[in-house]
This record gives sequence, structure tokens and C-alpha cells, in this order.
Amino acid sequence: MTREQFESELKRDGYEVAYGGFRANEERPVHGHPWHARVMVIGGEITITRDGKPETFRTGDSFAVPANYPHAEQVGPQGVAYIAGRKSV
Repeated sequence: MTREQFESELKRDGYEVAYGGFRANEERPVHGHPWHARVMVIGGEITITRDGKPETFRTGDSFAVPANYPHAEQVGPQGVAYIAGRKSV
């Protein structure tokens, strides 16, 4: 899926779209968000740990995290850039 297709699907499904990123090796301990998130990595990599299981996402990969779902984030050595969609609960 291209960036344009991903962004178009987010908008179609009622998500607010934002571009963002995190610095190299940044860690975010277990937390949740009060919104549904859908993310496409457009540069670098990020590892999302859910239920104790880490999964790494690289350029072109996408993932979703439901609202209030506990997860941790570990950014790769080159940082990460992404397109993110947020949808309130």
C-alpha cells in the first residue's frame, strides 16, 4: 500500500491524519492512548510490544493499536517517521 492509499483510507474511515516521528533509540514504556491508532512507517523502524510480544515495523509496514490497549514502543537506531491516524473512542 502506498502512503497516499494509506492516508486516503484513514480519512475515509474517519481518522485524523498526522505526520510525525521519534528520535533514534527513544523508548516509551507501557502505556495506552484514549484513541484508536493506525500507523504506517515511512522511514526508520519502531518495535511495538503488546502482550509481552515485540513486533518490529519498518518502512512500508503498518499496524493498528486499539484505544486504551497497553503497549510499549522502542524506536530503532535511525529514528522513525510515520503517518498516523487517530480516531476518538
